[in-house]
Amino acid sequence: MESRARMQHLFTPAGEAALEATLRRRPLLAFDFDGTLAPIVARPDDARISQAVAARLKALAVRLPVAIVTGRSVADVRARLGFEPRYIVGSHGAEDGLDSASAAARIAALDPLRQLLRARAGDLAAVGVGVEDKGQSVALHYRLSRERERARALIHDLLSQPGLSVQVFAGKMVVNAMAADAPDKADAVHALVARCGAACALFAGDDVNDEPVFAAAPATWLTVRIGRDDGASRAQFFLDSPAEMAMLLERMRVLLSRNGPA
Repeated sequence: MESRARMQHLFTPAGEAALEATLRRRPLLAFDFDGTLAPIVARPDDARISQAVAARLKALAVRLPVAIVTGRSVADVRARLGFEPRYIVGSHGAEDGLDSASAAARIAALDPLRQLLRARAGDLAAVGVGVEDKGQSVALHYRLSRERERARALIHDLLSQPGLSVQVFAGKMVVNAMAADAPDKADAVHALVARCGAACALFAGDDVNDEPVFAAAPATWLTVRIGRDDGASRAQFFLDSPAEMAMLLERMRVLLSRNGPA
């Protein structure tokens, strides 16, 4: 697959033109949470979006379908938003609330991993690894570890054990495990576009698990990476940090107002 042109900052003439053209198509607006709408914090329980971001998302949600597509569980992220989006998809695309049988199977597929993590709880605690069980995914956090190399090595060793049928991907000071057949964020966003009947999507994310969306996005979608740290990212545009998100949302609100009522 050919790589896309190097990312440009969204607040450029090219980015402005792409944003305006996308909004004219009445897109689904889909956002990751941590590192995108909310800054990364040392303790995941402390993450919240600002009042400015929440207010702008609430205003946009009146005009266009808004979705949060996050690695967190749906119940966890809902309380952190300050507004009610039309859709919330959790566990990196797996938790959509639609197929209870598939959800139960994906939860059960992680039981061997849960047993292993319980058996090695002392070793994990000793190197500062925190275990977060979200049902359809399990996250192993090591941001607070004082021995990150040892923490990563232990996580790799545990997740490489025979008998575990899981897919594994790293994030920012975290390693995630899901059922081998679990959908990813690209699957989730494509499904949401079809579900709401939108012509396209605008998606913003900041991490490895957002790259499948960037890579699978049709040419009519607008993709934005938060942070310019990954030169190989497949996103079309970037913002420097979540601090610029309120500016983007306000710009979107202004452009939609210019285009008249929904």
